[in-house]
Amino acid sequence: MKPFVIGIFGGSGSGKTTLLKKLKRALGEERVSVFTMDNYYLPKEQQKKDKNNVTNFDLPTALDKKLLEQDLLSLLSGNEIEVKEYFFNAPVNETKKVLIQPKEILIVEGLFLYYFEAVKRQLDFSIFVEVNVKHQLSRRIERDQKTRGYAKKDITYQWYEHVIPCFEKYILPFKAQADFIYQNDTRAKEDFARLKTRLRMFL
Repeated sequence: MKPFVIGIFGGSGSGKTTLLKKLKRALGEERVSVFTMDNYYLPKEQQKKDKNNVTNFDLPTALDKKLLEQDLLSLLSGNEIEVKEYFFNAPVNETKKVLIQPKEILIVEGLFLYYFEAVKRQLDFSIFVEVNVKHQLSRRIERDQKTRGYAKKDITYQWYEHVIPCFEKYILPFKAQADFIYQNDTRAKEDFARLKTRLRMFL
């Protein structure tokens, strides 16, 4: 039987992964599989570059769309899949492989959740994560300085040249189609309680 598919999307640094972890715990980890679209980033040498010759990872073409859709449909058909776990700048030979087993509930998380039509068609319930843009940028700066070793000027360049244009073109237009808007700010606790109530109606 096809699992109940919950999709989570929103801008970079909005808190998608944090919400995913909270939701998995709340629904029961033994019932939930997670499919992260980040695991399908193509190697850096296959990424497009902008007018200043800077690699742009914030485009739908940054992902291996064919493999992503193939793996997702296989998982939804009841098959176990093996994926390479994505770590930014990790050498290919050091990439860890993880097994994802089909379960009662599947959470799919990624920027281009709605942009990829084959992914969108599989969703039973979708959540758009929204947060103040200033908070998004500060989270991005903190993350990229700590985990990627980026300089602040490079992070802000990517933010205004890549992240924001990507968000406005490929993500924000689909906000109205989401089943639930999760406000990841002072309303987060209340919204999470509302979200759980909504999901209980289906599960």
